[in-house]
Amino acid sequence: MSTGKRRTANEDWVQIRRDPDTGIESVHAHFRGHAYDPHDHDEVLVGITHQGVQRFRCHRSVHTSTPGRAMLIEPGAVHDGHAPEDVGFTYGMLYLPQAWVASMMQRLGQWDASAILPAFRNTLTDDALLSKAIQQAFLAIHQSEGRLARDQSLDRMMGLMSTHLHTRAPLDSNDSAAQLGRAQEFLHAQMGRDIGLDELASHSGIDRFRLSRQFSRSFGLSPHAYLVRLRLRKARALLAGGQDPAQVALEVGFADQSHMGRWFQRAYRITPAAYRRHCTNVLD
Repeated sequence: MSTGKRRTANEDWVQIRRDPDTGIESVHAHFRGHAYDPHDHDEVLVGITHQGVQRFRCHRSVHTSTPGRAMLIEPGAVHDGHAPEDVGFTYGMLYLPQAWVASMMQRLGQWDASAILPAFRNTLTDDALLSKAIQQAFLAIHQSEGRLARDQSLDRMMGLMSTHLHTRAPLDSNDSAAQLGRAQEFLHAQMGRDIGLDELASHSGIDRFRLSRQFSRSFGLSPHAYLVRLRLRKARALLAGGQDPAQVALEVGFADQSHMGRWFQRAYRITPAAYRRHCTNVLD
């Protein structure tokens, strides 16, 4: 699918393409100054910096990527982004659906992804072979080079990427972890509702003050910030499927379309309507 570049007054731009067979999205973008507010994705993200210096916080650490370095971000890892230098930065990123990654890794005999999500040993790597493979896979998808070029480049990339993966250990089975788990599950299940902290605390079995502190320490986000990112992730999936932005906003729990739009643009630097158009060619 072909799309044009969306430009802003300061010459930032974002270009998105989506491969209909695999569901993989390719994002090519350039930013000066602030790029993204903290957010996360359902997908596995792999990409490289093409030009400039790209700085972002992920896993509570600050990372600096320069041309040729590979960025590896697992599902649910909260990250942001900005350009520390005036010239800004340009990067290419692939958004790999979890189900597709699981299928590929199982074919490679690397791990069983039925219950445990993948995690990367390092967020940045100087593995030159992997960086080259990511770039080739990115170009194959972003430039629509055909199925054979796409499949071969993705296979090579996944084979090299597998050496950078490990599986996450399960949470400790103590009372605190169980309480936080109930809070997390409640937010997922009741995402579309206007949830209060007392209700969340009552469901999880922990007082609201300890809940806020322990939730932030365990997940890196306050309960409200966690809920917002859940809504954004769900909204992104519904918009990619062609649903109307106004209806999506109500379905995922935002007050209205403008409320969702403000959060969506802060996280992804694109409006919900523009994102839907990039993914589906549906006109507003």
